[in-house]
Amino acid sequence: MSPSAVVNELFDPVGRCLTPDVARRIAELRAAPSVQHRMDELAEKSSAGTLTPDECTELEARLRTINFISVLQAKARAVIAAETLS
Repeated sequence: MSPSAVVNELFDPVGRCLTPDVARRIAELRAAPSVQHRMDELAEKSSAGTLTPDECTELEARLRTINFISVLQAKARAVIAAETLS
């Protein structure tokens, strides 16, 4: 099973729990400017090869969280699309 298939399988129950209103709110989530600024800082340091071990751990945690939110938003958009078709 591909990694994306595994993620879809694990997130399907979450998608079924979303009401259209909640799905819209999740789909509209955006990072605060301070969060985006920190991500930019960490990405720049990563590209330059100057991340400290703690910063590397922080960046990895932030990226995992972003990936989680992205999958959740994809499920939310699917709920919205299904509502539009019905």
